[in-house]
Amino acid sequence: MMGSALVNHLADPLVWLLGLGYGLGRLLPTVNGLSYMEFLASGILCYSVMNSASFEALWSAFTRLKIQRTWESILNAPMTVTDVVIGEWLWAALKGALSGVAILVVMAAFGLVKSFSALWILPVILLTGLTFASIALVVTALAKGYDLFTFYFSLFIMPMMLLSGIYFPIEQLPVPLQYVSQVLPLSHGVALSRGIVVGTQLDNIALHFTVLLAYAVVGFGVANYLIVRRLSR
Repeated sequence: MMGSALVNHLADPLVWLLGLGYGLGRLLPTVNGLSYMEFLASGILCYSVMNSASFEALWSAFTRLKIQRTWESILNAPMTVTDVVIGEWLWAALKGALSGVAILVVMAAFGLVKSFSALWILPVILLTGLTFASIALVVTALAKGYDLFTFYFSLFIMPMMLLSGIYFPIEQLPVPLQYVSQVLPLSHGVALSRGIVVGTQLDNIALHFTVLLAYAVVGFGVANYLIVRRLSR
């Protein structure tokens, strides 16, 4: 069951990676000292984490919360709502992390990972999963149906993909959009990924980690508050 879900979540980033990486990669010069395939793959890695963690914390979590009422059954045991929310948060983050690891393995198979030091990306992958799982759980807490999730992907996830340096350097954006990019969590995950996995210059490491951690902690706190209030009505 989990294997098939993982394949489904991997299909989209792999299509982007192979289609754009080989298609545009043959037409483009190096980007910031990297081949386009290296540049793209290190960004797609974080996109894959975001995509899988978000899907699990949105559609799957909402199904357990609202449709199947699994959460209500769990709460018959000596557990609190916060316990359940923590479980959903960690599970979604783990699903995202597994997707990221799978992309890392694909990158290694294509010769895009230069050394074992790339394994330092694993804590970043997990933190990125926690970040986007917490944000998605906030949306789940507010949702009355699945329609809200489509708006979330269309109005938040998709624009963030284009503004976070996955497909082209952030410096190519107009200056106002560069400022917007700096407050998006995905931008900081991509910056860390690119520096750790393919060896670009990595500045402001503490800032990148702090932004991701802040989104994760604040997002979880808000999600937990909203879900506790929702289930206590």
